[in-house]
Amino acid sequence: MPADHLPDDLKDGLIAVGEAARALQAPWWIFGGAAMALYGLDEIHVPDIDVMCAPRDARALLAALDGHVVADPGEGLFRSAVFGRAPDQPILIEVMAGLEVRDGADWAPVAFASRRQVFVEDTPMFVPDVRDHIALYRLFGRPKDLARVEQLERLID
Repeated sequence: MPADHLPDDLKDGLIAVGEAARALQAPWWIFGGAAMALYGLDEIHVPDIDVMCAPRDARALLAALDGHVVADPGEGLFRSAVFGRAPDQPILIEVMAGLEVRDGADWAPVAFASRRQVFVEDTPMFVPDVRDHIALYRLFGRPKDLARVEQLERLID
């Protein structure tokens, strides 16, 4: 995918993730606003890069990105078995493993059924299929997520 439309900080951050993730052992994904930008949506502001991966890989990825694990209070709408940030990259990178979303009084695991390889310059990375991403945003259900559903649905109409 041509990265010409990506802001420099996002492009550089994505390349940093892709390079650092080459050694990961389990599947991983870029999701959220960064994935939307990789799909070609350029009318959105992307404040960070969200990465979902396995717990062991999350720690390795954070170490490779000079990031750190942050205690996840498990309150609110989301919780993660491992959550961390790499704030010293060109753009904030947030890494999540074992992500769950609140479903009433229970917690539901968040996972993608699809994995599509894309490239920024020559660096490989992975995103979920657009339909898989739409399902994630519907599960989250916040107003900003539902607005993203509308944006993503335009890509498949």
